[in-house]
Amino acid sequence: VLLRERPGCLQEPHQETLKELQAFIGNTENVPEPADEPADDPPSKRAKLELSGTEAPSEEDAAEEKLTEEPSVCVVCLGILQELCGTTQAVKIAEKVKAEKYEFETLHSCWLHVKKELREKSMAVDKDDVVQAGVAVVARSLFEISVGFTHKETDADCHFLATTCADCFRPTKNKQSVFTRMAVVKALEKISDTKFLTHYACPPAKPTSSCSSQDVQCLHQCVFVAGRYNKFWRYNKYSRSLPQTPWVIDGERRMESSVEELIAESVLSSFRSEGFNFSSSGREDVDVRTLGTGRPFAMELLNPHRPNLSRAEMKLLQETINNSSDKIKVRDLQIVSREAMGKMKEGEEDKTKSYTALIWTLKPIQSEDIAFIDDIKDLTLDQKTPLRVLHRRALAVRPRVVHNMKTRFLDSHHFYLEMKTQAGTYIKEFVHGDFGRTKPNLCELLKTDTDILELDVESVDVDWPPSIPE
Repeated sequence: VLLRERPGCLQEPHQETLKELQAFIGNTENVPEPADEPADDPPSKRAKLELSGTEAPSEEDAAEEKLTEEPSVCVVCLGILQELCGTTQAVKIAEKVKAEKYEFETLHSCWLHVKKELREKSMAVDKDDVVQAGVAVVARSLFEISVGFTHKETDADCHFLATTCADCFRPTKNKQSVFTRMAVVKALEKISDTKFLTHYACPPAKPTSSCSSQDVQCLHQCVFVAGRYNKFWRYNKYSRSLPQTPWVIDGERRMESSVEELIAESVLSSFRSEGFNFSSSGREDVDVRTLGTGRPFAMELLNPHRPNLSRAEMKLLQETINNSSDKIKVRDLQIVSREAMGKMKEGEEDKTKSYTALIWTLKPIQSEDIAFIDDIKDLTLDQKTPLRVLHRRALAVRPRVVHNMKTRFLDSHHFYLEMKTQAGTYIKEFVHGDFGRTKPNLCELLKTDTDILELDVESVDVDWPPSIPE
């Protein structure tokens, strides 16, 4: 009443407004009881500040009392914001994070249940007077906490979307339900308001119970580690019996370890990661050594509990890897961004690689018999998919270039061949011809059967990643 009679009081200091309110209340206590009014007169418009003990409560007071006794469940959040956002839930989340020993700098807010999107739409669809209240929250963090909620009463809320927008809901191997938040949002953006109203009540039905909270799940986004010999994370493989990745044939493991596993063991331990994906700039056969500048590689670490290591800690990790085995060495180990990972694969077929091969010849040779090879430049090969990899690579003829070669005579049946080739060239097949599947080949050039006894990768000519000064 005071605000209606004195709109100017909104500009007054709050102390003055408080004094006027107190004075107003004090004056009403001294007002004498009004005389009985004739029955024909309209009811008094005076606001009654107190009800007498014998007077019955108004309808508004009765409704308010009923709400106090039986609080209703919100039709949108299904009780999450009413009952499950207090101290108890916060403590439960904090205990989960502490128990799993996550380290993080920022925290990402978690979404409400999937049905919230559906019920929000039903509250606003076909309404012209809806006002969007509040400010959109934009939060980005590498660490996320999600809390699951169940509400059996509304389990079937989203089911009609699977028939009206079937292309939005595709089963996936790692998802327990097709009704993910992203799928529901996509379907709600696609469905028309008219069709939506024919399948779903507007406003939605009032629930009789609140959601129940489920497990708290923590997830840190992936961390990427990479390196190179002199310029990023690379490895030098000195062994001729070590595959790059675990070697399993017909369900049986052939080698006890691999380059990937020797590196990953220490990295996973340091970052407390739950898994990894390994990638590299090309790969070599199990009997091929990688020397010289080595081969760039990188690892995607899944859900690391300790995502940040200092430069000194990364250097210590590198030493740990190098001391753990005499078969591999790494250097320039460091953390990189997801975007930087793509640079390792850029220009995959344009880069060059250098090799040294020990060659055997059936026919006895002299040094002058192989001298002409040194003069061959930019020799183009047509390489049909080798027989040894045909089980995992598509049948095709791939043109590859041998940029230059240099020979070193050893004896009448052996010489070294140094080569610089286009990435992706099958060196072994160029030497022995692979039953004519690679043309031209060294057998044709020397007019005798040849084979390769040893092969070393001397360098992978990639400028990424940058080196770390010692």
